[in-house]
Amino acid sequence: MRVCINVEDKRWKKYKIDFSKIVNASVPAKYKNSEVSITLVNDDEIRKINKKYRKINKPTNVLSFELSDDILLGDIFISIDTVMRESKQEHISVAEHTAHMVVHGILHLLGYDHMTDKDAQKMETKEINILRKLGYKNPYINDGDICSDRMCCPGEKTISAFRHFFEGALGRTILYVLFGLISSLGFAPFYMWWFSIIGIGGAYLLSIKSLPGHSGIGKFIRIFPFGAFYAIAMFWWVLHSIYVIPELAAQFAIWTIPGLIGIGLVGGIVFSFPFMAISSVRANAACRPFLFAAVWTLVLWCREWIFTGFPWNPIANIVIGNVYLSNSMSLYGALGLTFVIIGLIGALSEIIRNFRNTMNWFAMFVFVCLGALGIIYGVRNINVSAQNHGINSPLIRIIQPAQSAAQKATHSRTAALQNANYNINLMVSLASIDGEYDLAVFPETAYPFVMTDGDIMSISRLLSKPIVIGSNYYSDGNLYNSLIVSDVDGVISHVYSKSHLVPFGEYRPFGNIIPTPGQLTPGNGPELIKMNIKGQRFVFAPAVCYEVIFSDSLIPNGQTPDAIINITNDNWFGKTPGTYQHLDMVRRYAIESGLPIIRANYSGVSAFIAADGNVVAYMPVSQTGQIDGFVWGAHKTMYRVIGRDMWMIIILIISCLAVIWISEVSRNRS
Repeated sequence: MRVCINVEDKRWKKYKIDFSKIVNASVPAKYKNSEVSITLVNDDEIRKINKKYRKINKPTNVLSFELSDDILLGDIFISIDTVMRESKQEHISVAEHTAHMVVHGILHLLGYDHMTDKDAQKMETKEINILRKLGYKNPYINDGDICSDRMCCPGEKTISAFRHFFEGALGRTILYVLFGLISSLGFAPFYMWWFSIIGIGGAYLLSIKSLPGHSGIGKFIRIFPFGAFYAIAMFWWVLHSIYVIPELAAQFAIWTIPGLIGIGLVGGIVFSFPFMAISSVRANAACRPFLFAAVWTLVLWCREWIFTGFPWNPIANIVIGNVYLSNSMSLYGALGLTFVIIGLIGALSEIIRNFRNTMNWFAMFVFVCLGALGIIYGVRNINVSAQNHGINSPLIRIIQPAQSAAQKATHSRTAALQNANYNINLMVSLASIDGEYDLAVFPETAYPFVMTDGDIMSISRLLSKPIVIGSNYYSDGNLYNSLIVSDVDGVISHVYSKSHLVPFGEYRPFGNIIPTPGQLTPGNGPELIKMNIKGQRFVFAPAVCYEVIFSDSLIPNGQTPDAIINITNDNWFGKTPGTYQHLDMVRRYAIESGLPIIRANYSGVSAFIAADGNVVAYMPVSQTGQIDGFVWGAHKTMYRVIGRDMWMIIILIISCLAVIWISEVSRNRS
């Protein structure tokens, strides 16, 4: 081990003490490439340090500062005045007592303490054995206590209490569960972003302290509770859909507990990777935030490919309420902003562990600069999104029927026909309320009958308006969840079918092993729909339901339509967090793409969303009615130019370069 000696009191120079020999006799072989700093001071200097960091205004013999770094083990301060005084009292040489101070300080840096009798005995035994190897006698023969106040290290009582708690299996598990649960509170409808930072940061600190030294399986088992309860807290509302319709509840309620277990299993697996990564690689502490953020972002990227993908609630969404931070997604996308936020959390955690490590501050500086760059570009996106307000835009009416799922669907044929006719009349009446408009947009599956080739859309004929409406569509033996465009005569001019189907809701990912309400056929993917409305060309990108949560999923060939029309049905989720989180995912897509979004929801939140993610007008959950509005500000963002996958490559390159540079600088310093 490399030992750096700083002599701040010249009286130390007359004592020929081999500090390197003492230190290397005190540490295991695995620390041979590490470094420790020993500063030799006097009572005046150590009293100042003691007062600053322990709030104790008196000198002591030794102070240890653990840096929690694989390379820079820590700092030790020893006072010549106190050592000389105690040496005289104990009738031993200054060199011998100094050796004891060094051994004692090194053991503190290695995690030993003396807060309980059991721990004190363990530490003292270790000291005795090391000093015996160095040729010195047992320093405790006369019950001498070099740390009689048991406070040799700043914050020792608090640190030791926490250490004893989370080093135990039960305490550690409770902490991981707690951190996972509170991390979910940063998302809608709570927006307590600080809890997400505390939760992820707490799990980060706990992982780098408790995971090293364990096998891969051991690390996975320890970190698993965080991801499991993080996922359950975020996604439990998915199972609310089982109970919306009595007939479905009777058939699928038995899957509630298995469903929660499944969510926990997947979440535990997925979110274990970032924490396992930072505990598996022996690297400078300042490298860990880059590694942590890169792996977390890579996990988010990979989630887009499981089944049809489910990239719900990227960490970027915790800042959706801050217009400047959230608009940095016009540059970075949710992927890049997640990298910045997670990196900041990691860097802040390392600074908390060792605020004197300059490389930790460098890591923080890098992520702060990336955040500032995003904000600067975000301001530009806000300004561009405000241009051409309402110019050449048709007046669009969104209709929200807000009928319950039971009113909308039933297994009784007679009741189903009655409900269908009632719902059609309701939507027509809502669309016919006073006020001129050019295009009516109805939500997903609003039309209660299955459409086939050659059918006429009765609603547009009744309204004498072109409409966009959701309906099931049957063609060539396949059933689709579709968005249908019809003209004023009810003639269907375009059918777009949903390509990202919901696993377990719209298709069976495991065949018939787990029953699923429907087995639909996916559509062909993104396209643009062109309409001629009163002589004006209106081009929009269609999106059905949660297709809008996928980055790079809706706009073909880099084109720029006038808007996105997103039809959806959040009826299944009521007023659970899922309804509000879905709206935030739509806002995120508007920012990333630079496109305003017209969102028609059956009974969720219908809204006009500007290209900067601002909700211009909306209808709340369960409210029946309509809203009219224009769209404007469509443009191509830098994020759309670069793309999601290229940003993932850039993030990996930035992380690798940062790790290489920090490692090289640290190596040169040592």
